[in-house]
Amino acid sequence: MKSNHIQEQLIVFTRYPVPGTTKTRLAKALGKRGAAELHKKLAEHTLLQVRNLLHLRPVEVFIYHEGGSLAQMQQWLGPGFNYLGQGSGDLGKRMAAAFAAAFNQGSRRTVIIGTDCPGLQATHIEQAFESLSKKDLVLGPAADGGYYLIGLNRVYECLFREIPWGSDTVLEKTIYQARQNGLTFDLLHTLSDIDRPEDLKHLQCPVVINGKFSLKGMNTLKGINNLKGINTRCICSIIIPTRNEAGNISRCLPELLAVPETEVIVVDGGSTDDTVHKAVALGARVLSISPGRALQMNTGAEAARGEILIFLHADTHLDSGFVKQAQDALQHPGVAAGAFRLAIAGKGWPLRIIEWLANFRSRVLHMPYGDQGIFLRPEMFSTVGGFPDQPIMEDFELMRKLKRKGRIIILPLTATTSARRWQKLGVLKTTAINQAIIIAYLLGIDPHKLARWYGAKREKG
Repeated sequence: MKSNHIQEQLIVFTRYPVPGTTKTRLAKALGKRGAAELHKKLAEHTLLQVRNLLHLRPVEVFIYHEGGSLAQMQQWLGPGFNYLGQGSGDLGKRMAAAFAAAFNQGSRRTVIIGTDCPGLQATHIEQAFESLSKKDLVLGPAADGGYYLIGLNRVYECLFREIPWGSDTVLEKTIYQARQNGLTFDLLHTLSDIDRPEDLKHLQCPVVINGKFSLKGMNTLKGINNLKGINTRCICSIIIPTRNEAGNISRCLPELLAVPETEVIVVDGGSTDDTVHKAVALGARVLSISPGRALQMNTGAEAARGEILIFLHADTHLDSGFVKQAQDALQHPGVAAGAFRLAIAGKGWPLRIIEWLANFRSRVLHMPYGDQGIFLRPEMFSTVGGFPDQPIMEDFELMRKLKRKGRIIILPLTATTSARRWQKLGVLKTTAINQAIIIAYLLGIDPHKLARWYGAKREKG
């Protein structure tokens, strides 16, 4: 199908995950079912990066697949893409045909990627499209001697002839052909594909074998044939609602993304600054929806894969070790949820008093607020119905519901939040407004009226 506006096309080569026909080299280590499941997760990771790319530039996406019907592919990867069969011939012939079809449809720059690379990010694909505005060819080198990405601004048949597909000289031979034919080219960062048992060490999340997390022996799985399945997942999902938080997101994301066994989901509510671009560039999962903190956090929870949910503000920093401590806390009988001890990044005794009062309230009344990093299990979040659909006091209401389900535990680790709220209006005025909002809410004043009043007070401040 031809677009009148979009002049860049991204093509994804993949296969419908059927045990026995997918990742056959890995099947020797993981079994047929495990190999198919790993391929499924890698493909889903790739499509997540494709969706992130769509936040950065208007690209038309085609998924060329082997196996599976149109309905099966749409059910698996979603209905928002164009699906086509790969056709016949070796890999070179199929890619050349896909490139030819793209340029016939009006594409000026076309990129093909596979779904075997766990390190692939949306920014790699964006960089490829940028390179094609100056060069004939762009390649994403794979550590095994192949490539995970190829981009062209027209079809060059020489790049697909006499290439030993599947060997460790694919990249070398392709570059040789490019030079022989006078093509200019760029190389992206080298990444690792997952094709063989020894490649499993490149997975960024733990491997789950028979329900148990394991990082040990991931590069020595060859010859083990009794594994019943493999999955890649993260223990903790950190959900960050944003709107015009470009500065804060640049500070908080790098440290969160470096924490093992976690995923970071940024749910943006219509930012007009660089929040989305920076979040995608740093490697977070990014979702864009209508504004509304409760809606944003609920949407993030629905997309989360972790066994623990942590709701965090973009201007809040958590002490190291928070994943393990949250995990341990939720294992205690009768614990419904938890949060961290509040700290405010700023000097002066008024802020220390606010900290003390907030932490006293949390410990005695078991009512932490959203700036303390609320955490709980997805099952409990679903049981209480998530955050209520209201524009203010959504965290207050959630904690009221959770208290009826069990204990709220406050961890000694700190959640250090920005002092910007108190600095804008002053500590006394901010505290007075907050307390007035709570009292009015408890008296039954409509949250929408409270939100309008609160917004007006902040604007005047």
